Amino acid sequence: MPRPGRSGAHEDPAAALAAAADLLAVLQARGQDGVEPAVSPSQLRALLAVEGAEGVNLRTLGDVLGSRPPSVSRLCDRLEAMGLLTRSPHPSRRREVEVRLTPQGRALLDERRAIRVRELSAVLGRMTPEAVDALVAGLEAFREAAAGGYPAAAPPADADCSAPSARASVPDSA
Repeated sequence: MPRPGRSGAHEDPAAALAAAADLLAVLQARGQDGVEPAVSPSQLRALLAVEGAEGVNLRTLGDVLGSRPPSVSRLCDRLEAMGLLTRSPHPSRRREVEVRLTPQGRALLDERRAIRVRELSAVLGRMTPEAVDALVAGLEAFREAAAGGYPAAAPPADADCSAPSARASVPDSA
């Protein structure tokens, strides 16, 4: 049964979004096999969280990831051993440890973004310009609504999802 006030054809927008998220996960994984070092999804989430809040402490990182302090510490141990992040004492609060990306960590995220953009651009290129515009508008509204409820989960301002219109890199299909 359609929800009141909905003008679209989707009976359950959350189910449609969940199905799209499943497809995005498949697209996200494509082409990642050659990226070194290989990182797990939880390691990638941690790197993205650190990128979004450079200098974050371990407690805050745990809150963002929804993980307990021992798990966050072990996760950071592995990422530090891989050369993707560094931990150092906070300059003014001696009991806190700051976490920052290394140049290798930034390069890994950049490479993964480039692969993701290539895969997504291929799909967007098969859509009409009007459908791409509607998708971008809907995603922007979704992102704003999600950021309103979860400020720590909002991606960094310079992340590729806030780049100029997705259509800029998509060939016209007309």
